[in-house]
Amino acid sequence: MPRPDRTALPPRPLPILATLLTSLLAACAGTPQPADQRVVAVDVPPISHPDGETPQWWYRSGAARAAANGAMAGRAKNVIIFLGDGMSLTTVAAARIHDAQRQGRPGEEHLLSWEHFPHTAFAKTYNTDSQTPDSAGTMTAIATGVKSHMGAIGVSAGRRDDCAGSRGRALLSSLRLAGDAGMATGIVTTTRLTHATPASTYAHVPDRNWESDANLPDAARAEGCRDIAAQLLDFAPGRGPSVLLGGGRAQFLPTTVRDPEYADKAGVRLDGRNLVDEWRQRTPGGAFVWNSAQLQAATDAPAVLGLFEADHMRFEHDRPADVAGEPDLAAMTRFAIRRLARDEEGYVLLVEAGRIDHAHHEGNAFRALEDTVALSRAVQAAVESTSEDDTLIVVTADHSHTLGFVGYPRRGNPILGKVRGPATEDDDPDAYARDLLGLPFTTLVYANGPGYAGASARQPAGPKRHHHVPGTFEPAHGRPDLAQVDTTDPDFMQEALVPLGSESHGGDDVGIWARGPGSAALRGTLEQHVIHHVIVQATPRLRARLCAAGTCDGNGVPVELPDPAAF
Repeated sequence: MPRPDRTALPPRPLPILATLLTSLLAACAGTPQPADQRVVAVDVPPISHPDGETPQWWYRSGAARAAANGAMAGRAKNVIIFLGDGMSLTTVAAARIHDAQRQGRPGEEHLLSWEHFPHTAFAKTYNTDSQTPDSAGTMTAIATGVKSHMGAIGVSAGRRDDCAGSRGRALLSSLRLAGDAGMATGIVTTTRLTHATPASTYAHVPDRNWESDANLPDAARAEGCRDIAAQLLDFAPGRGPSVLLGGGRAQFLPTTVRDPEYADKAGVRLDGRNLVDEWRQRTPGGAFVWNSAQLQAATDAPAVLGLFEADHMRFEHDRPADVAGEPDLAAMTRFAIRRLARDEEGYVLLVEAGRIDHAHHEGNAFRALEDTVALSRAVQAAVESTSEDDTLIVVTADHSHTLGFVGYPRRGNPILGKVRGPATEDDDPDAYARDLLGLPFTTLVYANGPGYAGASARQPAGPKRHHHVPGTFEPAHGRPDLAQVDTTDPDFMQEALVPLGSESHGGDDVGIWARGPGSAALRGTLEQHVIHHVIVQATPRLRARLCAAGTCDGNGVPVELPDPAAF
């Protein structure tokens, strides 16, 4: 949904708005608060499910749970949201062992950086129309406080192909709210900047695939919808993200412009727009960078747009082979925090390890675990760069995957190896465990995906090698014999029970780990959209801006669905 024209307005915050925010913030600190700040009651009318689940109901119900958990007691100045795309609890468990075993330790005793955080919860991840969700609907829930349909980017539930209807269902994200409230904002991702997770913080379309105008259907264009990349420029001057780091150069460049890194590649835009140039024009002094050296040279720039690949950034395992030099997630995180921390009003930052999900889809646990460990380093970088007194850090995932952690491997067994240990009490604990066909098997397996043992259009029957795009499969005749196969090889693909071209998401709950002001409200089993409300309620500047728009109840809890056009 197009935003009102605010190009004539001066940079944030406007004098009147600044005065109002200051007054409200003072009121938050100085007026009487509820006697029990841990619990603030919000009335939520009972409804029938799913028929009664309106956007207003989702928003109010999320606000109620956050307030009941004590989020209103939070006093966060800064917020950092770390999103491990597809980072199931099984992925976390396997990654902690993988991380430690690379250091020569058994692994089971290890913890990833965020597992030291004091507060934990589970998130229920379903979309309004799907038991097992996708990344768009789930991140829309986290970013806006409203659950939506599979494929939704910043809009409430409806039909995925309904452009006209979606234009009246735009939702306000925490990132857009923060920019309007005078806070600095940033997005860091290893995917395209137009991919589902980052896009949900700034764009409004019913279909996540509309990343550039080349992907936009004629009917949607005729009804007034615009592609995701173009919407990244919708922020009023001075209110957009000052740090944008990720992949996806092709979505921002026209077909007539060659990629700066690859001579055989060009942009994909058909409308002739060069969005990189447009961003430069809208951002005086801003730096566009596409490699590590340029990023480091842009330390003092007022704003930075970093597009490090034409498509997604590389998997962490493959990143060192990039001749131009891609920064890792920890380096991008440190850079973003240094830049955003210069703004006195605080900041909201999203950091996504997006390629965990892609490795799982490709049936390759090694790369999924490597990218999870890279996320752990990025979270540790944030811990070292911030104070627990004023910065709320939330680590979570958008959805699960079908990765299984199976068998009875002995303590310290290589997490990517074959199970060595007893299958029954009478078995030799030093021998490989074997199935009833007499064959060894790995600790990590997938329930479905391209690792199926049958012959495909691309690879013969037996174990598969990454990257495998099967095309078609033939039925497998028994399991492959892995006795002489190095299953710890980075390109080994774990066996999959059901043959699919791409391994699927899982519908099980994901973890939430948090520290800092308001983090104690993240406990128990929560609907995923509650995360947004905890963040908003625990950050006085965000809360005050919503109250200024008239969305708060008598206790100062934002309970009414905000209209993005008012921000």
